[in-house]
Amino acid sequence: MAAVATCGSGAGGTGSVAAAAGKSNVTSFQRRGTKASGTDSGGPRLVSIAGTRPSVRNGQLLVSTGLPALDQLLGGGLAVGTVLLIEEDKYNIYSPLLFKYFLAEGIITGHTLLVASAKEDPADILRELPAPLFDYHCKKEFDEDTCNHKTPETNTEMKIAWRYQLLPKMEASQHTNLFLTFAKQIGPVSSSRFGHYYDASKRIPQELLEASKWHGFFLPEKVSSTLKVEPCSLTHGYIKLLQFIQNIIYEEGFDGSNPQKKQKNILRIGIQSLGSPLWGDDICCTENCDNSHSLTKFLYVLRGLLRTSLSACIITMPTHLIQSKTVIARVTNLSDTVVALESFIGSERETNPLYKDYHGLIHILQIPRLNNLICDESDVKDLAFKLKRKLFTIERLHLPPDLSDTVSRSSKQDLAESAKLLGPGCGMMARGKKHLDF
Repeated sequence: MAAVATCGSGAGGTGSVAAAAGKSNVTSFQRRGTKASGTDSGGPRLVSIAGTRPSVRNGQLLVSTGLPALDQLLGGGLAVGTVLLIEEDKYNIYSPLLFKYFLAEGIITGHTLLVASAKEDPADILRELPAPLFDYHCKKEFDEDTCNHKTPETNTEMKIAWRYQLLPKMEASQHTNLFLTFAKQIGPVSSSRFGHYYDASKRIPQELLEASKWHGFFLPEKVSSTLKVEPCSLTHGYIKLLQFIQNIIYEEGFDGSNPQKKQKNILRIGIQSLGSPLWGDDICCTENCDNSHSLTKFLYVLRGLLRTSLSACIITMPTHLIQSKTVIARVTNLSDTVVALESFIGSERETNPLYKDYHGLIHILQIPRLNNLICDESDVKDLAFKLKRKLFTIERLHLPPDLSDTVSRSSKQDLAESAKLLGPGCGMMARGKKHLDF
């Protein structure tokens, strides 16, 4: 009943047909004694924002991180007004992908972007965003059909419905042109779908970037090298960034004080490699630095701005370079959601055949528990990620189940064979040593 009622109150054409049918006949899909038009004349509805959905657990407004698998691990998505901290991998290869997926999702859903970096120009970062996949399942089937192009036509025809067999086939370029034409007509691309898939091998079309609204903060252009900053305070780069974020939130009405003229929107904030020496912070250089509280003060003020606005923030941070463990603990406590990436590059696991199907591990260190003093922790510990030719996937880490048993049996056999070769005396010595070890 609930599913039918939801579908009936959707599009205008379908609702009018259902209402006309309900006036003449009462079917089993409607409650007896109620009018079909009552569903359309209900009370006030909640204001919906494109690219968002309420949380099933607490009703908090959620946005997608750009990775549907990561959304599922975080409880449905990233809560509006919170901070997502991405601990960068050692060589900073895979963490920029999560950063770009978050920004690309904002462009597809029509959200406003604020990109801050001390290393790359925000315009260059946006040009490197991945291209969206229009339908993941259809795209996957299209790729499989392309690889198996030698399959007979009879097998290909059996994969699609009979009524679509006579329609002309549409190439991928036609899909792209169709999507870009739609983007030009409606302006910023908005989609009711929550979470999209992206092709890491392609770049986002320029037409989508031109139709989107974004703000860039490039630190070398905002900070003068001759300016002196007092010690024991925020670095000048952090002060400038906080002022920039505050002005965008207040001027464009994301805080609610100045109601937006158009439909309400979400501000997606992305800060790249926060805490690195490029930001003027020396926490990565020495353990006892002069500005040890500068980063934590910045995060504290930033959380205050996010809590009172329709905004969500993603921050990448090279925590493996921070010398003080105390600073890392404070940064974790000031973040709402913490995700760490551990790459296999340069480690023993890179050549280990057990991990040949994966490129690294992903750790969900902290999940926000809103309106509480402590944060929740994920029960899933064995997660690995893999960068395919087009997709970045997160999977459960599956190791051979009988590995430990096999190793124990092989070690026992080796020990027995060595005891036979060395004689009974050595076997007694080995058993005596075993008892001594216990």
